[in-house]
Amino acid sequence: MSSEPETIIARCNVVASAEDADYRQALRCGRHELLADERPVRGGADAGPMPFEYLLGGLGACTSITLRMYAQRKGWNIGKVSVSLALRRGKNGSRIERRVALSAPLSQEQQAKLADICEKTPVTLVVKSGIDLRTTIASDQPVT
Repeated sequence: MSSEPETIIARCNVVASAEDADYRQALRCGRHELLADERPVRGGADAGPMPFEYLLGGLGACTSITLRMYAQRKGWNIGKVSVSLALRRGKNGSRIERRVALSAPLSQEQQAKLADICEKTPVTLVVKSGIDLRTTIASDQPVT
């Protein structure tokens, strides 16, 4: 166990009122307000991305941002970055497939380096390492 102090790197609050008849959720992340929901086939209204889509979106955004930062430091023109992701589940667990498309021509050496960078983005490292998830249940009203 490390003796380093833990640093909070992100926060998000999810709020749904008791009156909500469906699964729509309001997410407040910093000053940003987003919606999450489920598809109608699962009882939702499709008012926003599904929770798994937020997971994939965060991974894709982190991938694109990290590649852009690296390319800028190297002075490389990588053009438009497009990241497509799919989450698959099977008998052997879950797998995320990530495809990165860059609009600028790059050497094989540059492509190999960028592929390596993709495996080292901050969100990639958290997803691959697993997460120590700790849940606390609190109620505003005491049980009588």
